[in-house]
Amino acid sequence: MKITFAEGLARAIHECLAADERVMLIGSGFMGLNPVAQKTMEPVLKDFAARISVTPISELGLAGAGIGAAVAGMRPLVDLSTGSFIFQAFPQVVNEAANIHYMSGGQTTVPVTFYSLAGMRGSGAAQHSHRPQAMLGQVPGLQILMPGGAEDAYYLMKWALRESRNPTVFISHGLLLGETAELDADAPMIPVGRARIRRDGGDVSLIANSITVPRALAAAGILEKEHGISAEVVDLRSIAPLDRETVLRSVAKTGRAVIADECHRSFGVAAEIAATLAEEGLASLKAPVCRVNTPDVPIPFSTQLEAELTVTADKIVAGALRTLGR
Repeated sequence: MKITFAEGLARAIHECLAADERVMLIGSGFMGLNPVAQKTMEPVLKDFAARISVTPISELGLAGAGIGAAVAGMRPLVDLSTGSFIFQAFPQVVNEAANIHYMSGGQTTVPVTFYSLAGMRGSGAAQHSHRPQAMLGQVPGLQILMPGGAEDAYYLMKWALRESRNPTVFISHGLLLGETAELDADAPMIPVGRARIRRDGGDVSLIANSITVPRALAAAGILEKEHGISAEVVDLRSIAPLDRETVLRSVAKTGRAVIADECHRSFGVAAEIAATLAEEGLASLKAPVCRVNTPDVPIPFSTQLEAELTVTADKIVAGALRTLGR
């Protein structure tokens, strides 16, 4: 069955609400302002209205309510809306939810899921285009899930709402909502914390997450068709836990790494992957690691200027060619 990313999210939420009375929604704007994606949530809003709290815009309060509900035995999904809005909830997400399990000596779990629709989506400008995953990756105790395909939107959301015992930040991307994939809902899910090899290859590893996954796949197609280069595409799927082993195995096979990451170049996810390769995979590298990132500047409102900063398939191709000395 083919589904869109938005349908995967909505289906997972609906199934979890139906299966477990502890699952509840705080907020309901999980598809942002996308009218097509919003329609996928209509069955959820119709069938489970009694377990959906319509809330004011108060991210600190919403996150706190979600944490309290989780500590009390519920499994809440908290809509924090646009990615940069999670900054308003940092005291709760970073300094409360992430620490409760540790500071209670393991006696208290906090199975809350914070949902954030992050990334550069077109004219979001400097205040609405943040990619907070690298900042959140600095917080022990948080799980950070970042699906790059529609099937993983379904699998990872379902896991977070039904099985996770720890606070999770689920980062979606506005430009992924219409992406499609085949879904076998009965197939076993790749375990959380394990990356997915989305395309096999032998010449260069393209390591991606979230929106850069379909762009890396497009780049791999261009490399093969126009340059005769076999590129392997590694979809990280989660930032915490981070599957360093799969990355290292891929680069050991290909000898070259291009890391496509929408975070800023400095201190981003790509920087961590590059550091891992330098520390643990240097002997495998036939060329320096290439990072394809967003430059360290605020994101402009102008779509033309934003396009200059965006991580694209063409830029990933150029990075791969550089590592191959082309």
